[in-house]
Amino acid sequence: MNKDEVRARIEEIGIIPAARLASAEDALFAAEAVSSGGIPIIEVTMTVPGALDVISELARSKPEITVGAGTVLDVETARRCLAAGANFLTSTGLDLGIVDFALKNKIVVIPGVLTPSEIMTAWKAGSDFIKIFPCAQFGGPSYIRALKAPFPNVPLIAAGGVNQQTAAAFILAGAVAVGIGTDLIEPEAIRQREHEWIRELAHRFLHRVTGARKQTQAR
Repeated sequence: MNKDEVRARIEEIGIIPAARLASAEDALFAAEAVSSGGIPIIEVTMTVPGALDVISELARSKPEITVGAGTVLDVETARRCLAAGANFLTSTGLDLGIVDFALKNKIVVIPGVLTPSEIMTAWKAGSDFIKIFPCAQFGGPSYIRALKAPFPNVPLIAAGGVNQQTAAAFILAGAVAVGIGTDLIEPEAIRQREHEWIRELAHRFLHRVTGARKQTQAR
């Protein structure tokens, strides 16, 4: 997928599942499970053992899944993720070197920020989306709503503490998408290899995001 296609898919689905798991096997299982539930996107964090191998395997064997690299902390890691086949790069903080690397290599980049000043810096640098992290701990949907007033054209992704009860509220507040970790990729479901459990969670989150978007369009 090219950069425009990746960006369009993230906007279309509105959910980025984050796999921060204990093994490569767990991450591969999670990617397949959420994809079967209608979310063909996965963020494989660099904290997963063998994360680069997971990205490479998914890029090779599951081309229908948009695979991203998460918790990318430096340009060298970004370079390795791109070589492994990552479709997008995201981090928990703002590193302008990573943003510049992504721009030069035409790959979607989603830095993590928290403050208005960081949003301005990240957006001026050319980021595709801006991830507000950790969002739930700093005001939740009301914080997204407050940020959208001065930044109406900046595509914000809410991440950190998003769950089934709040996902719709983040979309209604103005987030273009939500990043979801253990509330979607449930650790016990992963441990037990409960494919249908995660599939059902994916359906529920999609239903909430889709419903919220319909409400915003009806306004």
